[in-house]
Amino acid sequence: MHVDPTIFKAYDIRGIYPEQLDEETGRAVGRAFASFLLPERVVVGRDMRLSSPSVSAALIEGLRQQRADVLDLGMVSTDQYYYACATLGLPGVMVTASHNPAQYCGFKMVRDMPYLLSGDEGIQDLRRLIEAEDFRSARGTGTIEPRDVSDGFVDKVLDMVDATRLRRLKVVADTGNGMVGPSLTRVYDRLPVDLVGMYLDPDGSLPNHGLDPMKPENRAELEARVVSEEADVGFAFDGDGDRFFAIDDRGQFVPGDFLTALMAQYLIEREPGATIIYDVRCSWAVRDLVEAAGGVALQERVGHSFLKPRLLSEEGVFAGELSGHYYFRDFFGADSGLVPSLILLQMMSERGQTMSQLLSPLESRYFLSGEINSRVDDPSAKIEAIAARYGDGQIERVDGISVSFADWHFNVRASNTEPLLRLNLEGRTRQRMEHQRDEVLAVIRT
Repeated sequence: MHVDPTIFKAYDIRGIYPEQLDEETGRAVGRAFASFLLPERVVVGRDMRLSSPSVSAALIEGLRQQRADVLDLGMVSTDQYYYACATLGLPGVMVTASHNPAQYCGFKMVRDMPYLLSGDEGIQDLRRLIEAEDFRSARGTGTIEPRDVSDGFVDKVLDMVDATRLRRLKVVADTGNGMVGPSLTRVYDRLPVDLVGMYLDPDGSLPNHGLDPMKPENRAELEARVVSEEADVGFAFDGDGDRFFAIDDRGQFVPGDFLTALMAQYLIEREPGATIIYDVRCSWAVRDLVEAAGGVALQERVGHSFLKPRLLSEEGVFAGELSGHYYFRDFFGADSGLVPSLILLQMMSERGQTMSQLLSPLESRYFLSGEINSRVDDPSAKIEAIAARYGDGQIERVDGISVSFADWHFNVRASNTEPLLRLNLEGRTRQRMEHQRDEVLAVIRT
């Protein structure tokens, strides 16, 4: 079968519907998944995209053709799908394109929670099976059973915090017509929260804004609304609900590494000596706050296929990424959007501080460039040029290149899918950050 090879990404299968990925692809993915893992039962969920119902139906047909029984969750968030795979002890396929625009469709596949199929661990195997149509022989057809796990999921999320310790807070939550709205409403109805909801109804036409809150244009309305509502905090979620973002009481976006640092510090207070995993792009704030709290801070490559196994192997309690993925030992080692929102509410409640007050010590000490992308012809050559230019610094090659000096450091890594280099740089002063940011960018772009 001819299939566009570019849809097989590092962490999922994803492409434009129907040009790159359609129902025939969905059926083939189902057959290949069942042929590769040989499961007796498979969990299937889907997001709200307009293409998802038909692609999901084709996927289920492919699974059943290979005699796999299907537990159909219907329309759910990705963290609810992870909950189902974990509690049922089953592999699964989620039909979603995460935060991509409306015309995309795709698949996130669980091998055995919390491990997903990835480019090096299964996705390319599926591609080869599909291209060769090398599906295992199967007699008979698998069954299909609708399964609603929403009650258990809501209970599990609420179990992650002590609701009795929450004080009444006003929250503006923007789910962007993605998958978080229905479960968020159920969870927050059981908390002392004055909720102002924005675009809580799933709608695959995306009538309001895009699904990636990392892009400023997708969170601008939320930032303004937090201020106009005089809210304590604003929360944003990506399209499928496995990423989380916060807006403080000033209406300002909170960097993901600052959130990682604050949540890590708080979780170590609850579990002294705990181990925290963070990605190579993160601020020194993560390491410093973890160590000051008596915890162990361990750096890892970017991406769930690295952070999740490290979290488990190190017996850590929490892992955080700059991109808004937060992984919790007590949530099956998986990432969730709702869980970190509740942890922040409990932190604010117990400390009696606003979000901006929690951030103030970090903002006065750590100055971040944010992620800056540059299109280059030869990313590898540029990384070697950076290594030569900054050879007097401490160089690490964990993921791309990281270089540290006494009062500034940076990471440059290549995109998995485009000829881009991504720079994240930090200085001990704003002046140092801005000067070194411009200097490193000049090396990358000339």
